Amino acid sequence: MKKNSYIGISFIVLLFGIWTVKELTERFKDSGLEKLAKVPSFELTDQNGKKISDKSYLGKVYVVEFFFSSCPTICPKMNQNMLLLQETFYGDLNFGIASITIDPENDTAAALKEHAKSLGVKHSNWHFLTGDYEYIMSIANKGFNIFAGKNDKVQGGFEHSGLFALIDKEGNIRCRKDKFGNPIMYYDGLEQSGIDAIKEDIKLLLKE
Repeated sequence: MKKNSYIGISFIVLLFGIWTVKELTERFKDSGLEKLAKVPSFELTDQNGKKISDKSYLGKVYVVEFFFSSCPTICPKMNQNMLLLQETFYGDLNFGIASITIDPENDTAAALKEHAKSLGVKHSNWHFLTGDYEYIMSIANKGFNIFAGKNDKVQGGFEHSGLFALIDKEGNIRCRKDKFGNPIMYYDGLEQSGIDAIKEDIKLLLKE
Protein backbone atom coordinates (compact mmCIF):
# COMPACT_ATOMS: atom_id res chain seq x y z
CA MET A 1 0.00 0.00 0.00
CA LYS A 2 1.31 3.41 -0.92
CA LYS A 3 2.29 5.99 1.68
CA ASN A 4 -0.46 8.36 0.54
CA SER A 5 -3.05 5.63 1.10
CA TYR A 6 -1.82 5.07 4.66
CA ILE A 7 -2.07 8.80 5.31
CA GLY A 8 -5.59 8.89 3.88
CA ILE A 9 -6.78 5.97 6.00
CA SER A 10 -5.16 7.41 9.13
CA PHE A 11 -6.89 10.74 8.50
CA ILE A 12 -10.27 9.04 8.14
CA VAL A 13 -9.72 7.02 11.34
CA LEU A 14 -8.71 10.21 13.16
CA LEU A 15 -11.83 12.04 11.97
CA PHE A 16 -14.03 9.11 12.98
CA GLY A 17 -12.40 9.06 16.40
CA ILE A 18 -12.95 12.79 16.90
CA TRP A 19 -16.59 12.48 15.77
CA THR A 20 -17.21 9.52 18.09
CA VAL A 21 -15.71 11.26 21.11
CA LYS A 22 -17.72 14.40 20.34
CA GLU A 23 -20.95 12.41 19.96
CA LEU A 24 -20.38 10.52 23.22
CA THR A 25 -19.51 13.76 25.01
CA GLU A 26 -22.71 15.40 23.76
CA ARG A 27 -24.82 12.35 24.58
CA PHE A 28 -23.59 11.84 28.12
CA LYS A 29 -22.70 15.37 29.20
CA ASP A 30 -24.12 16.69 32.46
CA SER A 31 -27.31 18.68 31.90
CA GLY A 32 -26.36 21.33 34.45
CA LEU A 33 -29.60 20.75 36.36
CA GLU A 34 -29.46 20.85 40.15
CA LYS A 35 -29.49 17.62 42.16
CA LEU A 36 -31.75 18.24 45.15
CA ALA A 37 -31.98 14.87 46.90
CA LYS A 38 -32.65 11.20 46.37
CA VAL A 39 -36.26 10.37 45.57
CA PRO A 40 -37.96 8.89 48.68
CA SER A 41 -38.33 5.12 48.65
CA PHE A 42 -41.86 3.99 47.87
CA GLU A 43 -43.81 0.93 46.83
CA LEU A 44 -47.42 1.28 45.67
CA THR A 45 -49.94 -0.52 43.47
CA ASP A 46 -50.68 0.70 39.96
CA GLN A 47 -53.87 0.68 37.90
CA ASN A 48 -53.13 -2.86 36.72
CA GLY A 49 -52.67 -4.22 40.24
CA LYS A 50 -48.89 -4.36 39.83
CA LYS A 51 -46.46 -3.36 42.58
CA ILE A 52 -44.43 -0.35 41.46
CA SER A 53 -41.57 1.13 43.47
CA ASP A 54 -38.95 3.83 43.04
CA LYS A 55 -36.66 1.00 41.91
CA SER A 56 -39.06 0.28 39.02
CA TYR A 57 -38.13 3.67 37.56
CA LEU A 58 -34.34 3.32 37.79
CA GLY A 59 -32.80 3.96 34.38
CA LYS A 60 -35.74 6.20 33.43
CA VAL A 61 -36.41 9.92 33.62
CA TYR A 62 -39.83 10.42 35.19
CA VAL A 63 -42.27 12.96 36.55
CA VAL A 64 -44.22 12.64 39.82
CA GLU A 65 -47.55 14.28 40.66
CA PHE A 66 -49.95 13.95 43.60
CA PHE A 67 -53.62 14.08 42.61
CA PHE A 68 -56.98 12.32 43.01
CA SER A 69 -59.36 11.23 40.29
CA SER A 70 -62.48 12.99 41.61
CA CYS A 71 -60.67 16.31 42.13
CA PRO A 72 -62.92 19.15 40.90
CA THR A 73 -60.25 21.86 40.85
CA ILE A 74 -56.62 21.61 39.69
CA CYS A 75 -56.20 17.87 38.97
CA PRO A 76 -57.90 17.89 35.56
CA LYS A 77 -55.45 20.58 34.42
CA MET A 78 -52.50 18.66 35.88
CA ASN A 79 -53.59 15.47 34.12
CA GLN A 80 -54.07 17.30 30.82
CA ASN A 81 -50.56 18.69 31.11
CA MET A 82 -49.25 15.19 31.84
CA LEU A 83 -50.95 14.11 28.62
CA LEU A 84 -48.85 16.75 26.82
CA LEU A 85 -45.74 15.13 28.28
CA GLN A 86 -47.01 11.73 27.18
CA GLU A 87 -47.50 13.09 23.67
CA THR A 88 -44.00 14.58 23.58
CA PHE A 89 -42.23 11.47 24.86
CA TYR A 90 -44.58 8.76 23.62
CA GLY A 91 -42.65 5.65 22.61
CA ASP A 92 -39.58 6.57 24.66
CA LEU A 93 -39.27 3.75 27.20
CA ASN A 94 -36.66 5.76 29.11
CA PHE A 95 -39.42 8.17 30.16
CA GLY A 96 -42.17 7.60 32.71
CA ILE A 97 -44.82 9.22 34.90
CA ALA A 98 -45.94 8.43 38.45
CA SER A 99 -49.40 9.82 39.31
CA ILE A 100 -49.92 9.13 43.02
CA THR A 101 -53.44 9.44 44.42
CA ILE A 102 -54.01 11.18 47.74
CA ASP A 103 -57.47 9.62 47.99
CA PRO A 104 -56.66 5.90 48.02
CA GLU A 105 -59.92 5.00 49.75
CA ASN A 106 -61.80 5.84 46.57
CA ASP A 107 -58.97 5.59 44.06
CA THR A 108 -58.55 1.83 44.06
CA ALA A 109 -56.51 0.14 41.33
CA ALA A 110 -59.72 -0.55 39.41
CA ALA A 111 -60.90 3.05 39.75
CA LEU A 112 -57.53 4.36 38.59
CA LYS A 113 -57.60 2.02 35.60
CA GLU A 114 -60.90 3.55 34.53
CA HIS A 115 -59.51 7.01 35.13
CA ALA A 116 -56.42 6.29 33.02
CA LYS A 117 -58.63 4.92 30.25
CA SER A 118 -60.87 7.99 30.31
CA LEU A 119 -57.82 10.27 30.04
CA GLY A 120 -56.39 8.39 27.09
CA VAL A 121 -53.25 7.11 28.79
CA LYS A 122 -51.14 5.06 26.38
CA HIS A 123 -47.56 5.24 27.65
CA SER A 124 -46.58 1.92 29.25
CA ASN A 125 -44.50 3.70 31.91
CA TRP A 126 -47.34 5.93 33.13
CA HIS A 127 -48.44 4.39 36.43
CA PHE A 128 -51.38 5.59 38.51
CA LEU A 129 -50.46 4.57 42.04
CA THR A 130 -52.51 3.84 45.15
CA GLY A 131 -51.86 2.41 48.61
CA ASP A 132 -52.22 3.23 52.30
CA TYR A 133 -53.33 6.81 52.97
CA GLU A 134 -50.87 7.60 55.78
CA TYR A 135 -48.04 6.04 53.77
CA ILE A 136 -48.85 8.23 50.75
CA MET A 137 -49.11 11.36 52.92
CA SER A 138 -45.63 10.61 54.27
CA ILE A 139 -44.24 10.21 50.74
CA ALA A 140 -45.77 13.53 49.67
CA ASN A 141 -45.20 15.74 52.70
CA LYS A 142 -41.99 14.29 54.11
CA GLY A 143 -40.39 12.49 51.18
CA PHE A 144 -40.95 15.05 48.45
CA ASN A 145 -41.98 17.99 50.65
CA ILE A 146 -44.95 18.55 48.34
CA PHE A 147 -48.05 19.46 50.32
CA ALA A 148 -51.11 17.19 50.37
CA GLY A 149 -53.80 16.53 52.96
CA LYS A 150 -57.49 16.27 53.82
CA ASN A 151 -59.59 19.37 54.27
CA ASP A 152 -63.36 19.01 54.53
CA LYS A 153 -63.80 22.74 53.94
CA VAL A 154 -62.54 22.69 50.34
CA GLN A 155 -64.06 21.24 47.18
CA GLY A 156 -63.31 17.55 46.89
CA GLY A 157 -62.19 17.24 50.51
CA PHE A 158 -58.45 17.41 49.82
CA GLU A 159 -55.84 20.11 49.42
CA HIS A 160 -52.66 19.55 47.43
CA SER A 161 -49.98 21.22 45.39
CA GLY A 162 -50.00 21.48 41.61
CA LEU A 163 -46.26 20.91 41.42
CA PHE A 164 -44.47 18.26 39.34
CA ALA A 165 -41.25 16.61 40.55
CA LEU A 166 -38.60 15.64 37.99
CA ILE A 167 -36.48 12.54 38.67
CA ASP A 168 -33.38 11.45 36.77
CA LYS A 169 -32.25 7.95 35.76
CA GLU A 170 -30.37 7.43 39.02
CA GLY A 171 -33.28 8.40 41.26
CA ASN A 172 -32.24 12.00 42.00
CA ILE A 173 -34.75 14.84 42.20
CA ARG A 174 -33.56 17.43 39.68
CA CYS A 175 -34.48 20.99 38.73
CA ARG A 176 -33.30 24.08 36.87
CA LYS A 177 -32.37 27.41 38.45
CA ASP A 178 -34.39 30.61 38.33
CA LYS A 179 -33.07 33.90 36.92
CA PHE A 180 -31.41 34.64 40.28
CA GLY A 181 -29.50 31.35 40.27
CA ASN A 182 -31.69 29.62 42.87
CA PRO A 183 -33.05 26.07 42.36
CA ILE A 184 -36.77 26.18 41.53
CA MET A 185 -37.20 22.82 43.35
CA TYR A 186 -40.33 21.72 41.44
CA TYR A 187 -42.13 22.58 38.21
CA ASP A 188 -45.50 24.32 37.93
CA GLY A 189 -47.90 21.66 36.67
CA LEU A 190 -50.64 24.19 35.94
CA GLU A 191 -48.95 26.84 33.82
CA GLN A 192 -47.69 26.44 30.26
CA SER A 193 -44.36 27.97 31.27
CA GLY A 194 -43.84 25.18 33.78
CA ILE A 195 -44.71 22.50 31.22
CA ASP A 196 -42.38 24.03 28.63
CA ALA A 197 -39.58 24.10 31.21
CA ILE A 198 -40.03 20.50 32.32
CA LYS A 199 -40.17 19.31 28.71
CA GLU A 200 -36.82 20.95 28.02
CA ASP A 201 -35.27 19.49 31.15
CA ILE A 202 -36.61 15.98 30.52
CA LYS A 203 -34.85 16.08 27.16
CA LEU A 204 -31.62 17.14 28.88
CA LEU A 205 -31.85 14.33 31.45
CA LEU A 206 -32.59 11.71 28.80
CA LYS A 207 -29.19 12.56 27.28
CA GLU A 208 -27.28 12.11 30.55
